[in-house]
Amino acid sequence: MIAHAAIARIAEREAERFRRANPHVFAHHASATGWFQSVPFHWMKDWPSPVPIVAASAKDAMLTSIDGQTYDDFCLGDTASLFGHSPPALTAALARQVGQGLSYMLPTDRGAALSERLAAMFGLPQWQVTTTASEANRAVIRWCRGISGRRKILIFDGAYHGAVDDAFVDLKGGAPAMRASLVGQVHDLRGTTAVVEFNDEAALPAALRGGDIACVLAEPVMTNVGMVRDAPGFLQTLRALCDETGTLLVFDETHTISSGYGGHSLTHGPKPDLMVIGKSIGGGVPCAVYGFSAAVAGRMAALNRTRQPGHSGIGTTLSANALAITAMDTMLGEVVTPAAYDHMLRGAARLVAGLEQEIAGAGLDWHVTQVGARVEFLTCPTPPRNGGEAKAAMHPELEAAIHLFLANRGILLAPFHNMMLVSPVTGDDQIDRLVGAFADCMRALKE
Repeated sequence: MIAHAAIARIAEREAERFRRANPHVFAHHASATGWFQSVPFHWMKDWPSPVPIVAASAKDAMLTSIDGQTYDDFCLGDTASLFGHSPPALTAALARQVGQGLSYMLPTDRGAALSERLAAMFGLPQWQVTTTASEANRAVIRWCRGISGRRKILIFDGAYHGAVDDAFVDLKGGAPAMRASLVGQVHDLRGTTAVVEFNDEAALPAALRGGDIACVLAEPVMTNVGMVRDAPGFLQTLRALCDETGTLLVFDETHTISSGYGGHSLTHGPKPDLMVIGKSIGGGVPCAVYGFSAAVAGRMAALNRTRQPGHSGIGTTLSANALAITAMDTMLGEVVTPAAYDHMLRGAARLVAGLEQEIAGAGLDWHVTQVGARVEFLTCPTPPRNGGEAKAAMHPELEAAIHLFLANRGILLAPFHNMMLVSPVTGDDQIDRLVGAFADCMRALKE
């Protein structure tokens, strides 16, 4: 319902507006010749602006660039800062830890308290720490294969679980296919990774009843291909089939921690056998954890007693470093609270209502999806039921134009799709500014 000519016009106009407003940003990228493509990590090039904004500082839910531009931050580090930038309790705790050492390759006194907080919050009794969620997912896959004696895992089409080779298999024409975008991939994963569509209850029995699947690795709600909600009863069916077939169920809750205190599985059910959580529980300090049931812990211990000595292939030297332990213990003890979620969920509801009102007023057949404090508008008439439909519904040129329009008016969305996060420190005024700028963008696109 938006003309291609209008999208091109807005994109060109907004790119020029960005150039005029950000001279120091352009100078920075021109001078950063030691970085490949001028950025220290290639994903930073994925923002829709002519060059990425260069951050000077961030506090609460506000970010400031080196040009002095201020932004209401609804990206929040793509979940890393879901609970706000630099919470005071975290800042103070990290400053103390810096003076006491950062990494010992030894447990710290705070670690015992953290393990208890993790168990109480997420409902699983045993935990391990890694440096990233990618590493946690990789470890979980190894453990599941090791304790089950099965080689294959099952994922859902369009899923993303970090930089984990095993998860990069898509459905193409109903058949598994290696993800075409991978750089330097030499191993064919289709013999050890099965893939079906999310919400496809008919495909699950056929995939699982062969008895060769070690684990299902899934987000309880898909968030990395746009947002795809679980159909009523789907997760319960998945849980029941995993129980029937002796398959371990793993929920990657790195993003769906937005659903509520304790994550999606504790808020809505069902409970997984293993769970991965990254990014946000360290407040931006690189860290992640994976938790598991007592039964799984017993099987892991039994495997350790029988395996050959030597490196397990799990873990890195910096895993569970003192800074990460302090960050997570502080976040879960003082920042990530039920009261924080109350504020987040109220704000997200306000954002959803505002966006839906403006979409209806513009006469667009779009819709808004919400997963707790995570909100996304999708430029299609009906919510996608699975990853295939979500990929087909994407409109990269339109989405990029909207993002750039909003950035030029002081609003940051996550660059990969139309996702917005509401933190415990996001104000109603920030939400209302986002809705107002979105309305202005819709009017401009329909001129």
